[in-house]
Amino acid sequence: MFRESGILFPVSSLPSRFGIGCFSKEAYDFVDFLHDAGQRYWQVLPFGPTGFGDSPYQCVSAFAGNPYFVDLVSLIEEGLLGWDECNHRDFGSDQERVDYGALYNNRLEVLRIAFGRFRDRGLDQSSVYQEFVKKEAFWLRDYALYMALKEKYEGKAWTDWDEADRDRDPKALEALSEERADTIAFFCFVQFKFSEQLSALREYAAARKVKIIGDIPFYAALDSVDAWAHPEVFKFDKDLVPTVVAGCPPDAHSKTGQLWGNPIYDWKAMKKNGYQWWIRRIARSYELMDVIRIDHFNGFDEYYEVPYGDETAENGQKVKGPGMAFFRALKKELGDLEIIAEDLGEITKSSEKLLADTGFPGMKVLQYAFDWSESSYYLTYNHNKNCVVYTGTHDNTTSRAWIEECSDHDRDFARRFINSENTDYGRFVWDFIREAYRSPANLCIVPLQDYLVKGKEARINEPGTIGTNWQWRLIPNFLSKDLAVSIRGLASTYGRLPKEPEKTKEAAGEAEK
Repeated sequence: MFRESGILFPVSSLPSRFGIGCFSKEAYDFVDFLHDAGQRYWQVLPFGPTGFGDSPYQCVSAFAGNPYFVDLVSLIEEGLLGWDECNHRDFGSDQERVDYGALYNNRLEVLRIAFGRFRDRGLDQSSVYQEFVKKEAFWLRDYALYMALKEKYEGKAWTDWDEADRDRDPKALEALSEERADTIAFFCFVQFKFSEQLSALREYAAARKVKIIGDIPFYAALDSVDAWAHPEVFKFDKDLVPTVVAGCPPDAHSKTGQLWGNPIYDWKAMKKNGYQWWIRRIARSYELMDVIRIDHFNGFDEYYEVPYGDETAENGQKVKGPGMAFFRALKKELGDLEIIAEDLGEITKSSEKLLADTGFPGMKVLQYAFDWSESSYYLTYNHNKNCVVYTGTHDNTTSRAWIEECSDHDRDFARRFINSENTDYGRFVWDFIREAYRSPANLCIVPLQDYLVKGKEARINEPGTIGTNWQWRLIPNFLSKDLAVSIRGLASTYGRLPKEPEKTKEAAGEAEK
């Protein structure tokens, strides 16, 4: 990476016409804003379809895309939908919050209308569509089958399905393929449109010199097509029940630890086939994004597993992960990888060594830098070039809220450290952002809410809570040219304006010819 900067802004938080951000005109407008602001990167959250709780980190598939991100206006322009068919549906009335209940009840029904017209025109027989289905065969058919079964069982987890469907009995799946052929074809169509629209957006971004940083969770969800279709990847017993699940050990913040409940990977079994499931997952991710941020990167070094059925995480144990053997296999299959390692949390000598051995940049979060010790690992004088500095992430409150809510000591220390004499919290936030830009880190990422000096109402996620997360949205037409100019000024002042790679002597000679 060169010395550059970008903005963290979830796709779901984009303004748009029908209830949630998507690959609509507003996404293209935001790419233009990034370009004008001198930003090279747009960081988003995971693209996967969300399940119960609406978290993009508990996706029902590690390969599929979120149907909610398919732009309905584009489908209208293609003649697959009519304006009345969309305008008369309830997708949520609050422009500043996503109403997932309204989307769940109405979004897929509108997409089914579009699919009907797509098929009536014979477009499902087009070479473009058939090539997509063939190319994505490893995951697409299983995903569509899984979603059809989800409908059959009215949303129940696959672990509660009838035995034949749960255990993927070939005769049962064959019967399902006939009985619910339309439903299966529909979910394939939605994934085709998701990939088609995202591909077009990425092409536009590339032309504007903007790269998309995507995000993939470390763990898969238990209630997911991945666990149902590939039980060999996880530590399940002969009855497809997890033997252990993921969590976090007890610490000062939680006496009983954290019980996440995700199934644990069977790394020994995966090693025997060269980690093929993970390699396919990473390869698919690069079809959707330019740079991958891997959540919970330290899990590749060491993870915590808890006996299945325990009500707390107290009886868990730490287990060594696959380490460099995994990343060597990745590189052998896929070549050099652009990956950002989310190495936050407990940092050990072995996790530091793994990060160094991979060569991937880790993360530094400024909100973690100012504490009672006044010597935090996250202070900017402890940063190196090969890292990514953030003011905060999607799991943090906004910097405005942090400044308002932190202790007097931490606020005063931050004020002294960044040399801010601003008593106005809005200006204080911009001084905070300026400190991130000042960091030696090659890449600086700032959540859009910080540039807008938003308070806690704009927080994306508060870990350990449910009901109000992943909902914040930007008001339409809220971003201004003046803001883009101000952000570009920061990038220019601190040497982060986009640069083109230097040409080699050979390349320069060819160019002259």
